[in-house]
Amino acid sequence: MFLSIVVPCFNEEEVLREFHRQMAAAARAQFGQKFELIFVDDGSADNTWKIIKELSAEDRNVVAVRLSRNHGHQLALTAGLSTVRGDLVLVIDADLQDPPELLGPMYDMMLREDADVVYGQRRSRAGESRFKKKSAETFYRLLANLTRVSIPVDTGDFRLMSRRISDQVVQMPEHDRFIRGMVAWLGFKQVAFEYDRNARFAGSTKYPLTKMIGFAADALVSFSMVPLRIATYVGALLTTVLTFVGIGAVISWILSGTVPGWTSLTLLVVMISSVQLLVFVISHIHRRPRLPDRSPPSASAGRHISGNSPSPTLQPAPDSGAHEELLDEIAQ
Repeated sequence: MFLSIVVPCFNEEEVLREFHRQMAAAARAQFGQKFELIFVDDGSADNTWKIIKELSAEDRNVVAVRLSRNHGHQLALTAGLSTVRGDLVLVIDADLQDPPELLGPMYDMMLREDADVVYGQRRSRAGESRFKKKSAETFYRLLANLTRVSIPVDTGDFRLMSRRISDQVVQMPEHDRFIRGMVAWLGFKQVAFEYDRNARFAGSTKYPLTKMIGFAADALVSFSMVPLRIATYVGALLTTVLTFVGIGAVISWILSGTVPGWTSLTLLVVMISSVQLLVFVISHIHRRPRLPDRSPPSASAGRHISGNSPSPTLQPAPDSGAHEELLDEIAQ
């Protein structure tokens, strides 16, 4: 087995070398030299990228990835997942709050349980304020009550997963990502590994209150139907109000001769407001692939309009045997 370790980094110059020492030691103890340590610099403003390049020059197992600007933790993590080469993928932050030495026990659990994902579930959170602990607890339980996806409580992105899981996460089209929820949504066998989270080794948290609120909002909007239902109910209410306002506006126009345009303007504003709240965005459309045409192509089929481009060679239609093989392949 070859292991890929993905480490998103943002202004982590104070801890990178110690993290590399501990993580590389844990990986070598379990996998020998069959691992890669992928550091993703998420547009850091300090010496993070310089240190990552130095580590890459010193250790052939280190892979250095730099984003063009700060895209946020979840997109940096996705960028790292898109470069992995291993059979297994460990996701871990560089702040040493999640102990690198847990790699071995997590791998043993994966083999024992025949699981695709072993996710870290926090028993305790050292070095964090009472407010942060309580707000995190409230968020996870609120999310569990509002979503149909079973997202484990008290978890972060610290997890060991199979390559097929990481590949699926990379291929998902979401921009505002909540990766721990996306992994849970995929299914397969996922088991919890309980551990005690450490305090930061150095530096300060990269998730202030404003980022935490934005992250929570992305999670709720992505994995809960409640916001859409609220918009639908409000839109239906406004539509009902529109009916009565429209009737009143027409009566007012007939009886009192209001200023021309007032009635139509009132109806238009209320109607647009109600329709906007009833609009939703389609995330996925699954459609069976179209089967090739059995009939031979016409003489003009496939020709380019441009006079500078040669016409492509027309291929004969597949025979019935090839057609049946294609149907079997599509069915599989």
